[in-house]
Amino acid sequence: GAASAHADNTKGAGPPQPMHWIYNQERLKEVLSDLEPCPEFRPQSANPFYRRTTGEQTCYGDQAYVLLESLSQHGDVNVEDLTRRFYKFFGPGTVYDLPLNDPYRKKGSGPKVVLPIDGPWSNESLKAFFRNVDAGKEETGCDVDCQMDGVTKLAPVVALYAGKPEMLEKVEEAMRVTQNNDMCVAVTLAAARFLEHFILNGFDPNALDAVLTQLNDPKRQNPQDLDRAVIG
Repeated sequence: GAASAHADNTKGAGPPQPMHWIYNQERLKEVLSDLEPCPEFRPQSANPFYRRTTGEQTCYGDQAYVLLESLSQHGDVNVEDLTRRFYKFFGPGTVYDLPLNDPYRKKGSGPKVVLPIDGPWSNESLKAFFRNVDAGKEETGCDVDCQMDGVTKLAPVVALYAGKPEMLEKVEEAMRVTQNNDMCVAVTLAAARFLEHFILNGFDPNALDAVLTQLNDPKRQNPQDLDRAVIG
């Protein structure tokens, strides 16, 4: 159900974190070789970009956690509160406050960065979010980033609003706080439709057909101009 959907989302960001972003298949096989068949919670991080203690979350999981806290406090998507919480959790004086995560750091400037960094990684959309908040912009989300942040943090909102007509609108509202990109929104909303379908129906091998039917419906909830592109 809804509770297990978010629990799975939260747990899913922790166990694989030591093996996050290993794109070299041979290296990944090497890392997993002595851990099979239970590779979760690898004691030492093998992440080539950043290192966190095993059990701590990725940047994606931390964003979902902040969103859950805000929803728990207000019982609804509160953009002002969410903006404040994101800034406080990922901003100055936190574990994310590292030279490479500086939202004003220009590429190629300063000393050469040695990877992996010792600490968490801040995604590009969060860096743009900080710049936009600092500049006093009403729209705080990054308008160019189209990474998976929205998809990875949508579970708390979908879990709260599953089965309600405003679900997709609430997901979009929460997502645009840090990612104000139309394609990113369209993809995230498609993912939200899948999660809602599973929450309401349980396992269903026909989930893809059900979501495609929704996206093709002229009277669908919260239509996006790019829904057709998502369908392919």
